[in-house]
Amino acid sequence: MALSQPAMNGHVSSPVDSPDQLHSPDNVSPPDVFNARSVAEIKAALSHLHHQEASVTARLDALVTSQQDLSRELGRLDLMRANIGAQTTTTRSISHGMLSEAAGTADRISSAVRRLDLEQARVKATLEMVEQVAELKACALGVAGSMGASQDWETAASYLHRAAQVPPAVVNGTFAAQMVPTAEVPDSPSVTLDNAAESLCGLFLREFDKAVKENDGAKITRFFKLFPLIGRSEVGLDVYGRYVCQGVAARARGNLNSGTGAAKDDFFYSNALRKLFEHIAQIVEGHGGLVERHYGPRKMGRVIERLQIEADVQGGIILDTWSDERHVDRKLMDIKSYAFTFLVQSFLPTQRAGPPRSHSPAQGVNNASEDEGVDTKEIDGILNESVVMLSKWSSYCRFLADKCNPFDDEDDEDERRYAMPGFLQNSSLAQKINDKLVSPFNAMTTFYFRRSVEKAFQMDESPTGLHLNSQRPLKADPPYITSAVDLIMYIVNNVLEKSLSTSQVGVVTNIVPTLSRVLGSDFIGMTQRKMRDECYPRVVVQGGQPPEHLVVAFLVQINNLTTGIDYIRLLVQNNIGSKNPVSTDGSQSPSALVTDHLRSLFPDPASALRVAQTLHSLVTSFESKVNDLLSDGTQVVFNNAIKHRLRPILADAFRDVEYQPSSDADTPADAPDDYHDHESSSGGKELVRPRFAAGWSELLNPLARILTQTAFDRLLTVTIAYFARLLEKRLWSYQGRVNPLGAARLERDIAGLVSAVVDVGYGSSAPGRYRHREALSRCVQMTLVMSMDEDEWDEVLEGGEAVEVVDKLTRDERMRVRAMVRRT
Repeated sequence: MALSQPAMNGHVSSPVDSPDQLHSPDNVSPPDVFNARSVAEIKAALSHLHHQEASVTARLDALVTSQQDLSRELGRLDLMRANIGAQTTTTRSISHGMLSEAAGTADRISSAVRRLDLEQARVKATLEMVEQVAELKACALGVAGSMGASQDWETAASYLHRAAQVPPAVVNGTFAAQMVPTAEVPDSPSVTLDNAAESLCGLFLREFDKAVKENDGAKITRFFKLFPLIGRSEVGLDVYGRYVCQGVAARARGNLNSGTGAAKDDFFYSNALRKLFEHIAQIVEGHGGLVERHYGPRKMGRVIERLQIEADVQGGIILDTWSDERHVDRKLMDIKSYAFTFLVQSFLPTQRAGPPRSHSPAQGVNNASEDEGVDTKEIDGILNESVVMLSKWSSYCRFLADKCNPFDDEDDEDERRYAMPGFLQNSSLAQKINDKLVSPFNAMTTFYFRRSVEKAFQMDESPTGLHLNSQRPLKADPPYITSAVDLIMYIVNNVLEKSLSTSQVGVVTNIVPTLSRVLGSDFIGMTQRKMRDECYPRVVVQGGQPPEHLVVAFLVQINNLTTGIDYIRLLVQNNIGSKNPVSTDGSQSPSALVTDHLRSLFPDPASALRVAQTLHSLVTSFESKVNDLLSDGTQVVFNNAIKHRLRPILADAFRDVEYQPSSDADTPADAPDDYHDHESSSGGKELVRPRFAAGWSELLNPLARILTQTAFDRLLTVTIAYFARLLEKRLWSYQGRVNPLGAARLERDIAGLVSAVVDVGYGSSAPGRYRHREALSRCVQMTLVMSMDEDEWDEVLEGGEAVEVVDKLTRDERMRVRAMVRRT
């Protein structure tokens, strides 16, 4: 009854609601004594309650114990608060009693010192103003006296310059207005000085113009130096600029009128523009010191801007006359209407039936008729003139930028130093240079290059005397390429030189991508068409060889591509003045192409880097397109001329060769140690290597003689890769047909065969031969595993250092190869 009563009246809470239970880490419900159904559950509930009681008791004891320490610390805090209060009271008494009097005394002294300093400053300011008024009065009287009967203009200008040093507040002040005027000079000082400056300015202008008419250099310099002294620097600079512009105009007109008839041919107008720029540069360089000495630093800029206005006029006249005389606009129209008939027809499908010979006499007649519309020699002459004018314009712009732009002498790479000045960038001459020179140059260069490529293919001739008979010598000299390659690359070099010589970033970034585009579409495209339609080495009879003349012609086209890559790399390297070859394998960044020669043409570091990136992209783009076609062409040669002959060569090399010889019982007792090195697997002399070397050389040497080393290396890479698969397949076929002695001999034969494979087409020291050995390393390691001693094999099984020798084979392959040898 005692246990069940609490549940009935509801005044005792369940143990589940206790905090310990709610926060128990395992979240398992404690036993409920009120819901217990057995004695065991009741005992468990009581045990849990006892545990809770002990926990609560321990916590209460801990709180009671810590209360004493807390009370003790609170007492210490009260004691410290009392001490601090006492100290605060003492401090206040000291501050109010002892320091207040000293603070008052110090304040009175500092106030007196401030009043004294103020009075002293006022006295100094008054004395300074009096001195300035006295100086102003002396200057006013001196100006009036100098401009009187003596007419000493230099002295009058110096008095005005001294008066200009007096602050305007003093000049316009009431004190000066009362003290400066005299009977001789009754006006206020500001009026007197302004009137004197205006009078002198008019006088100096008249005298300057008179000296200019008389061409008296001494008087011109004399009065030019006086303008800044009277505060009329801008007037002096303007009149001086007008004076030098007259000389520039007269010189330019004289240069332009000096040639008549045939004298205006060639580089007459480019020389006239060059002389104009050089004359302006001489004026700036020769007179800049005088201007900056008397007018101040960078004051020559105003004269330069005035000179540029005259340069716009005279330069525009030269460019307009040149454009009219050379009929540039008409030639641009002819260029736009030129159809490139030969190139277009070469890519038409109808040409596959049999295009005419490139050097056919009949075709020469058509070429002559096509050239009547546009004469490439005239275009080349215009381009040469444009290069000279653009080059001089670039030098002129750099010169003026150096004179006008502020820059830090300690930082030669400051971009502000090379930026084109605003007045020059917005000048009419700059716009005319772009319209009359840059745009026609880009258009004509594109036409000139593409027309040259077309002519090169029209006159293209293949080398003669080439054949695949190793017994007969070749009559031509390597490299065996068609004449179009040399001509096209010569034109590429010509265009690159002209573009870089202009020192115009806009020209280079326009022309070089155009070169890449034309090379890709016309040079590579025409080569691809010839390889596909004219000289594709098709096999006429199943299992036979393609016609020799087609194979030779196809190999020559491959040489054209590989030689083109070498030419482009060399041309870029030479034109930028680099000593290191241009690389596209990722080891060389475009910034590495920024050479001293390139910096001399493009001083701005950002421009030089942009040009280098453009040239690097030319190499990478051309090489990427050529490599794609080279890979296809190499595969065609391999499939049609080599692949079907590899199996017979390999089979003949191992003909009648067995690798299960009897024991050494048949070997003479007195045989030397190297007896087996001279015995073949069949008991005679060595057969495998000589047989294979003869067939391998007969197959590849004729090709190696014609192809360039780069092209043949590509072909050999593809051939060896396929041959390695054939050889590996043959080795796997020896399962159970090799004994330990035969394994040693097989290892020797494979080593000799590998040596014969990589030696073809190379000298004994050629680096490529070692790279090709990697393709055959699996076959070599297979024979190595077959002939290993038991100790070595055990080390391989245990994963020792010997594993590195056979790393091309997996563990399962090693086990399989080892099991191929019959060890009984």
